[in-house]
Amino acid sequence: MKTKTITVLFFLLICSTACTAQEVWTNKSRILPDKLRKVLTILTLSHSPNPNYPELANEPGIETKYVWKHSTSVCSPYQDLEVVEAGSFIWYDKTGWKENMQLNKREFIKRFNCPKGKLKKGQCYTYEKNYRYGNNLYGGDAMWYVIAKDAGGNLVKGFGILETEAELKKD
Repeated sequence: MKTKTITVLFFLLICSTACTAQEVWTNKSRILPDKLRKVLTILTLSHSPNPNYPELANEPGIETKYVWKHSTSVCSPYQDLEVVEAGSFIWYDKTGWKENMQLNKREFIKRFNCPKGKLKKGQCYTYEKNYRYGNNLYGGDAMWYVIAKDAGGNLVKGFGILETEAELKKD
C-alpha cells in the first residue's frame, strides 16, 4: 500500500510539473509570453521572406513533404551585447503561444554564425536556413526572440513574428 501511495504521489508531481512547464503565456490580455515581458527591447529581429509559404520538399535526405524556407536575422544597433539564449514560440490555434524551440548560447553561435555569442554594435547575424519541415500544410505564426545581456549584466531582448501560411508557394 505504501509503495502504491508513493507511486501515485510521484505521478501527480510529474503531471503537475509538466502542466506548469508548458504554460509560457499566463496573461492572455498581453501579447508577449512571460519570458519576454518587462525585458527592454533593444535588438532588432526580422525574418525573410515574411509571410512565409511552404514548398514541396524535394531535397536529398529530407523525408517530409513540405518545407517553409526562411532566414532569421538579429542586429544590435546600439551596443555590444552577449547572447544568453534565443528561441521561438509558436501560435497555431486559439490557445495562443507555446514554447517551440530554445537555443542556448553555444547553439546560437553555431546557427547564427556569431563568434563567441557576442553581438557587435551595428552588425547583423543571420540563421540562414531557419527552415520548418512537415507532412501537413498548416499555417500559424512563430515569434523568434533573442535575449542578451549588456556590459552591466542587464537583460535585453529582440523579437520578431514570422507568418507561416498553409498554401503552397506560388512561383
